[in-house]
Amino acid sequence: MKRLLLAAATLALTAGMGAADTIRMGTEGAYAPYNFINDKGELDGFEIELGNELCRRIEAECTWVRNDWDSMIPNLVSSNYDTIMAGMNINDERRQAIAFSIPYTPPPASGYVGLTADAPIDGVVAAQTGTVQSAHVAQSGADLLEFATFDEAVAAVRNGEAEAALADREFAAPLVASSNGELSWITGQDNLILAEGLGVGMRKSDTELKARFDKAIEDMKADGSLDALITKWLGDKAETFAKHAAAQGAAAPADAAAAGTAPTAPAAPATN
Repeated sequence: MKRLLLAAATLALTAGMGAADTIRMGTEGAYAPYNFINDKGELDGFEIELGNELCRRIEAECTWVRNDWDSMIPNLVSSNYDTIMAGMNINDERRQAIAFSIPYTPPPASGYVGLTADAPIDGVVAAQTGTVQSAHVAQSGADLLEFATFDEAVAAVRNGEAEAALADREFAAPLVASSNGELSWITGQDNLILAEGLGVGMRKSDTELKARFDKAIEDMKADGSLDALITKWLGDKAETFAKHAAAQGAAAPADAAAAGTAPTAPAAPATN
């Protein structure tokens, strides 16, 4: 009888393990520090560590799939993987094709980079194709020069193909800092908010999966572990949810005072 019970327990455990979710996570692997290939030839970065932790919290087994940026959304829709975690900003245009989790970063800043701080941004401007930055340049009336990666866009400034490049600040900052003065942020154009924050991309039909990721992200925001990962990978000066909430709360009384009215309560921080 004991042997039968043991066999039944083993079978149940095996069945439970087999029934565990397997989620294929799409990423680019070319967007440090969010996702990149490390010295061991392995995927690494903020989104890789975050994605693995989110999968642990929703009790799913995750595998990572590398994909070129310009076909990231079509491959998700075609079910070649189940999610996107690739430095993808949430915006209305992308929402027409896919769904997003709540943001796992505050709204990220973008900035124009040139060879001088007064380089023009209405001439030839480089950006990575299919990004919020390339859309912004196109709408600005500048002559957009698109490249497959941010690295190539910044390289176009170095070699004179473009007068400026528009890039995510977190990505471009190390390039500017290590350029020994060759590259410079363009004055007054180095802290632009173009989207709502980074989110996990999913197919619109995967509503249950979205709910699970949303809860896991909210839990990590609440326990401080998400801010800890942001600081670990993006640096002490990076915008965290705690800093963003503090800034939002501080802005409300100032705005009310300017309008000549007394604030009744601090503004609630935007979380999605």
